[in-house]
Amino acid sequence: MQEEILKAYEVLKEGGIILYPTDTVWGIGCDATNAEAVAKIYKLKQRQESKSMIVLMNGEKMIYNVFKEIPEVAWEILDISDKPTTLILDNPRNVAANLIAEDKSLGMRLVKDPFCFKLLERLKKPLVSTSANISGKPTPLTYKEISSEIIKGVDYVVNLQRESPAGKPSSIIKIGNNLQVKIIRK
Repeated sequence: MQEEILKAYEVLKEGGIILYPTDTVWGIGCDATNAEAVAKIYKLKQRQESKSMIVLMNGEKMIYNVFKEIPEVAWEILDISDKPTTLILDNPRNVAANLIAEDKSLGMRLVKDPFCFKLLERLKKPLVSTSANISGKPTPLTYKEISSEIIKGVDYVVNLQRESPAGKPSSIIKIGNNLQVKIIRK
């Protein structure tokens, strides 16, 4: 796994995009602070930039670097979640502008997956994570279901967990600074 972390890190550091296993489904990712890399993902997915993507993080320090204010309810949800949960929070900073939604929010998920956690530790920045499909097509649940267009369109494919089935997409909960909580996907 260490070799794959180093290879993925080198690609991300140079502004490339990777295809990688996450704690949910296979994802397409890049350095969340690199607007050009983010634009490459939008282009590959044929996705409008108005549809934001999420970022993966590996701890409180990274969360506070991106979100100055984190409602207490966000921590409570993260503490009680027994499955991967994406929280959409307001007013992110220190990420590429083309990642931030029109309503000035950004989805983020804390990861437990060892590969993602260690890659984030090395990168020291959030990692974009979006499902490995063309926008509007079904989310692939296994590596074999990922289209050749996506595989050929990334700069590096992580060589881990290709045979094992993926999990399910994460739950998504939006928490506004006004403390309004809205469940987007269970």
